[in-house]
Amino acid sequence: MPLRIPDDLPAAQVMRKENIFYISSTEAAEQDIRPLRILLLNLMPKKIETEIHILRMLANSPLQTDVELMRISDKPSKNTPIEHMETFYKDFEQVKDNKYDGMIVTGAPLGQLDFEDVVFWSQMTRIMDWTVTNVTSTMFLCWGVQAAMYHLYDINKHLLKKKISGVYPHYLVDSLAPIARGFDDVFDAPHSRYAEIREQDIINHPDLELIATSKIAGPYIFQRKDGRHLFVTGHSEYEPGCLKDEYERDLAAGINPDIPENYFPDNDPEMAPTVTWKSHGNLLFANWLNYYVYQLSPFNTDLIGVEIDNPLRPAQGA
Repeated sequence: MPLRIPDDLPAAQVMRKENIFYISSTEAAEQDIRPLRILLLNLMPKKIETEIHILRMLANSPLQTDVELMRISDKPSKNTPIEHMETFYKDFEQVKDNKYDGMIVTGAPLGQLDFEDVVFWSQMTRIMDWTVTNVTSTMFLCWGVQAAMYHLYDINKHLLKKKISGVYPHYLVDSLAPIARGFDDVFDAPHSRYAEIREQDIINHPDLELIATSKIAGPYIFQRKDGRHLFVTGHSEYEPGCLKDEYERDLAAGINPDIPENYFPDNDPEMAPTVTWKSHGNLLFANWLNYYVYQLSPFNTDLIGVEIDNPLRPAQGA
């Protein structure tokens, strides 16, 4: 069963050209099946670009998935047409009474700010609290990870001496975790951020477990032990040119950034980037949909958020 998205969403045109299988809302309405409901809280400035990145990943699954788009506030976006926002995005007040099988919270270019200085922080904390009772499994990405760690787990981020930008090798700490099924022992993933969550803080927290890490980029994948929260500090959803675009943007802004590491052949920005992370990225999202959303979420949506036995963690003595 395919990904289901609105008929006229711009991402649909891109996916059609790339032969990525999806089904329109009109066609899906004729099928007698309960699809998975996924909510995407898009905090990135270029919202259409981020939609395409995430939808590409979610489409690589046989599960029928309905995707709804949410914004953090109704403040006009500088990088996305207002018509697009009004047509496809919902505010929290419009979804707060709904139950969702899964939710994705994107990153945001806010890593150097204190959380309390983020203009929408109070709304963000309300949404994060709401996920506990209204979403089966929430995937947090990049800055979304830092926000959730601070608010839900009392673990603060630490600013780095300089921005980490590049593609780095990672290794598995827990190769038996469902989210890591099919991963190679060593795999690549892109990072682009100014802050980090420290590995020891994750290890010391009784509700968290570390899945994958990097000697250079630090903790990459970790989760709440029951699978209800998944944290991914990098950007496995990134397209080949994303780090290049960010590098050129920072150059134009006079920031004088370092060239993204392990990204351009021979470290030459004039050459096309080498992509080494796409297979891992697709597997990451497919595993999340299968093991953490589909297999954990009850068929009766009224039971979402209710404590039930977790098949990912067998009972003691089982």
